[in-house]
Amino acid sequence: MFEKEYDVIVVGGGHAGGEAAAAAANMGSKTLLITMNLQNIGQMSCNPAMGGIAKGQIVREIDALGGYSGIISDNTAIQFKMLNKSKGPAMWSPRVQSDRMRFAETWRLMLEGTPNLDFYQEMVSGIIVEGDKIKGVKTSLGIEVYAKSVVLTNGTFLNGLIHIGEKQFGGGRAGERAAHGITKELSDLGFESGRMKTGTPPRVDGRSLDFSKMTVQPGDERPEKFSYLDRTKPLTVQRDCHMSHTSSEVHEMLKEGFDRSPMFNGSIQSLGPRYCPSIEDKINRFADKNSHQLFVEPEGWNTVEYYINGFSTSLPEDVQFKALRKVVGFENVKFFRPGYAIEYDYFPPTQLKHTLETKIVNGLYFAGQINGTTGYEEAASQGLMAGINAHLKGKEQEPFILKRNEAYIGVLVDDLITKGTDEPYRMFTSRAEYRTLLRQDNADFRLTPMGHKLGLASEERIRVMELKKEKSDAFITFFKETSVAPEIINPILENKGSALVSQSDKLVRSFSRPNITMEDMQKIDSVNSFIMENELDHEVLQQAEIQVKYAGYIAKEKNNADKLNRLEGIKIPDNFDYSKMKSLSYEAREKLSAIKPVTVSQASRISGVSPNDISVMLVYMGR
Repeated sequence: MFEKEYDVIVVGGGHAGGEAAAAAANMGSKTLLITMNLQNIGQMSCNPAMGGIAKGQIVREIDALGGYSGIISDNTAIQFKMLNKSKGPAMWSPRVQSDRMRFAETWRLMLEGTPNLDFYQEMVSGIIVEGDKIKGVKTSLGIEVYAKSVVLTNGTFLNGLIHIGEKQFGGGRAGERAAHGITKELSDLGFESGRMKTGTPPRVDGRSLDFSKMTVQPGDERPEKFSYLDRTKPLTVQRDCHMSHTSSEVHEMLKEGFDRSPMFNGSIQSLGPRYCPSIEDKINRFADKNSHQLFVEPEGWNTVEYYINGFSTSLPEDVQFKALRKVVGFENVKFFRPGYAIEYDYFPPTQLKHTLETKIVNGLYFAGQINGTTGYEEAASQGLMAGINAHLKGKEQEPFILKRNEAYIGVLVDDLITKGTDEPYRMFTSRAEYRTLLRQDNADFRLTPMGHKLGLASEERIRVMELKKEKSDAFITFFKETSVAPEIINPILENKGSALVSQSDKLVRSFSRPNITMEDMQKIDSVNSFIMENELDHEVLQQAEIQVKYAGYIAKEKNNADKLNRLEGIKIPDNFDYSKMKSLSYEAREKLSAIKPVTVSQASRISGVSPNDISVMLVYMGR
C-alpha cells in the first residue's frame, strides 16, 4: 500500500498532529497522517474551548503563520470573550467556547481539503531507525512506511492508564485504547521518559440542571475573532455559560472518597497540571477555602451535554455524583460520563533542539503532550513548528526558529528545551519577558511576513496584513500631524477629569493620556471623518490606539530585546567541552553538558547557570 517514501509522516491526529500535517503538506511535502481513529481527528479531549490567558495569543500566532486553529475556532465558536480587558493590551487574551462536534468535523474536512496529504488509520507501534537517522514507522499490523522525517504527536496515548477511583484501565482517552511499543523503542535508543497525569471533569445532561439558580456568564457585547482573514466573521448570536460554586457540604462529601482516590492512595505517582488541579487537589491544597467556582459550559449549539469546568476529578463515580448533586443548580443532575484522570508517558523536552527535532535521532520530531505540555493551543503551536521544520529538513533548507521576543511560540519552545518540565507545562503571559511586544493584536505584523516567506501564509494573508499596517500607520501619522483647538478637545478632557489645555496642540498629545480612549477621540469631527473616509475597521482602530498610548513601553522593550539578541548571535561551537572549564560551577558544567545550548543567550536561561558562569564562557570563547 505504501510503496513510495513520504517526505513527512505525522503520527497522531490531535491538535499537534493536525497542524503538523497541514503545515508540511501546504509547504509542499508529500505527507501522511497516521492516527488510531480517523473519526477523532481534532478531538477536544477536555474542555470545549480555545484560547484563554496567553493561549489566545498562541492561537493568533498560529493563524498569522498560516495554521488552521484560528480559522477552525472562529467557524465553530458559540461564544467569544476577550479576557483581561481591564488590564493593559499586553494582557488581553481572546477565548472562545467551541462546538465540540463541529470543531472536530471542521478539522477533518480542512485536512481532507489539503493537497499533498494522505491519511491512514492504524496504531503506530514503533519507528524505523538506521544509525542515527529516522527512516519511517511500523504499525501494529506490521506494515512499514518510509519517510525522510517523522513527527510524533501521541498526546496522552503512550501507555495511557485511566483512573476512576480504585478502578484502572488502559486507554488514551475515554472509550479509546492506549498506544504501546513506542516508549520502549525510544528508551532503547537512549531517550529518557517519564510519566505525567492530567484529568477531566464529568459531562452532564443540561436538561437536568436548574440554570435559574446559577449566575449567567454571557459572551462579549462586541465579539471579536481569532483569524486575521476576512473569510471568518465574528459571532452575531452566542450561547451563555453559567457559574455555580461548591460548598463546605460538597467538600465534605468529596473527602469521604479520598481513601479511594488514586491521587491519595498511591495509585497515581506522577504530577498533574499545577494550574488546572482536580477538585480533590484544590480541597486538599486550599483547605481554608470552603467554596470554589464551577463554570458550566455548553458543548455545542444544539447538544444538551455540558462540561463542568473546575470539577476535574478521579474520585469514584458514586462520590462524584453524590457531591455534585449538592451544588446549587445540580440537585437533579444526570451524568453523561464521570470525570477521570489519565497517566501517560512523556519525554523530557531538553532532549530536543529548538526545531523540536530530537538530538538523538536525526529527522525525528516531537510535538504536544509527548513533550510534557498541556493544552490544545500549546500542542497546536508545537505541531505547526515541527511540521514546518520537518518539511525544511527534507528540502535541506535552513530551519525555522522563533525567538523569545518574536512570539509566545518562541517562549514556549525555548522554555521547554532549555528548562525542561517535570509537571504539565502551560503558557502564561508572565512567562514572556517581552509581552508588550507579543500582543494578540499584532501577531500578523510579527509573523505573517515570516509565514509568507516560508510559503505557508498565503498571498491573501500578506495582503490583508499589509493593508491593516498601511491603514494603522496612516492613522497614527494623522494623530501626530493634526492639531486640535482647545475649545474642541477641552470638553472631552473635562469629562474625563483630565487637565485642560490652553492652546492648540497635536491630537497625539491628548490621545496619549492614560484615561483618554479611542471612543473619546471619535467625538472629534476630523478624527471621525478620517475613519469614515479611509474605512478603518475595529482592528485598525485598536492597533493605532495601542501604538500611540504604549509607544514608550514598546520602544523600551524593543531596546531590551535587541540587547538580548546580541547574546543570541553568539553561537556555542558544536561539541563544546564544558568539563575542561574548571571556573564554571559544577552545576553549570552538568546542566550545560546535558542541554547543549546553541547560543550564549540560551545558556543564560538554563536553571543553575549563573551570570558569573556566562562571563566565564564569554572569556573562554574570546568574547
